[in-house]
Amino acid sequence: MKLAERLSSVKPSPTLAITAKAKALKAAGVDVIGFGAGEPDFDTPDHIKNAAIEALRAGKTKYTDTPGIPELRDALVEFYKKTEGLEYKRNQTIFSSGGKHSLYNIFMAILSPGDEVIIPTPYWVSYPDMVQLAGGTPVFLNTSEKNGFLFGAAELEKLVTPRTRAIVVNSPSNPSGAVYDEATIKGICDVAIKHGALVIWDEIYKDIYYGEGRLRSLPYYNPEVKPLTLIVSGLSKSHSMTGWRIGWTLGDERIIEGMNIIQGQSTSNPVSFAQYGALAALKEGVTHLPAWVAEFRKRRDALVTAFNQIPGMSCLNPMGAFYVFPNISGWFGKRWEGGVICDSYDAAKFLLESANCAVVPGDPFGAPQNIRLSYALSMEDIGKGIERIRKAVSGLS
Repeated sequence: MKLAERLSSVKPSPTLAITAKAKALKAAGVDVIGFGAGEPDFDTPDHIKNAAIEALRAGKTKYTDTPGIPELRDALVEFYKKTEGLEYKRNQTIFSSGGKHSLYNIFMAILSPGDEVIIPTPYWVSYPDMVQLAGGTPVFLNTSEKNGFLFGAAELEKLVTPRTRAIVVNSPSNPSGAVYDEATIKGICDVAIKHGALVIWDEIYKDIYYGEGRLRSLPYYNPEVKPLTLIVSGLSKSHSMTGWRIGWTLGDERIIEGMNIIQGQSTSNPVSFAQYGALAALKEGVTHLPAWVAEFRKRRDALVTAFNQIPGMSCLNPMGAFYVFPNISGWFGKRWEGGVICDSYDAAKFLLESANCAVVPGDPFGAPQNIRLSYALSMEDIGKGIERIRKAVSGLS
């Protein structure tokens, strides 16, 4: 069967594949610790579920406007005005079927063949493939672990060409948990303004932050960058609504309308009754999050401490999201009963087969010396996983 040529340049999502494999092994009776999931293990808050149930019972199950119901879009405008001091209009907002869908629609709306998108490493696995599906060319800004995966304005500017269309910024980062400091952010703003490049500001993990104060949206740091900024976020991580598929974009109304056209010819509106749950979420805010973040912090600390004590591993302390991204290059060249560990794929296979721990290789994130582990699982499972990994590594030769 002949398939489209565009598929030759993209790969299945490795994070979804690892999660599916862990679930399949569990269903087969194997006691697997799943460190692959990119979703909180907490439940969606009750007031959100109740709002969706009420919408269902009220018969709000029909098509809605493609970019979302007006009251939800207005609530988003009010939310950003209240929390960020940013002024948007309804026609500068669009809701899509998750943050991933929002990003895909952006790339489809802004990219033409030959357009370049600068993506700092390590990156979320889907960015490069989405850019290529939209006809663009990903350009990678390589960062180093010794600098905390941060970069300077000079490094960014070296990659700007007349073909540069956009810069993707994900802070806190999936996979590293790195949070860009103010100097990095202001440098991004300066480069974008100087060259007229769009900034795709992916803030899906913004509310899961372990530092002082809170994180802000990009235009807070420099209002002049607002016309060039596309803010992408949603409720999947902050409200544990991954399966609800609600994401949003705020930005230039011409790009929003382009996204609306793309969406109108593909999925149309997000799920109608899920939008009413999202409306309740935006009105209530994130009052539930301090308890979640406190729990995530305990899990993070346990993993970072343990991994920095296991031979061949080193692990930075992530300041946001719910992932650790340890360097495991110290295992390269080591042998186990399944062969020799030569890369992050081998490392993931080693941990799955020797420790019954499912992790995600770093290669698809642009970081071949690392692996990603989610700590969206119980402290009990984290403790078991640490001991299994420690025991498996002790057997390397």
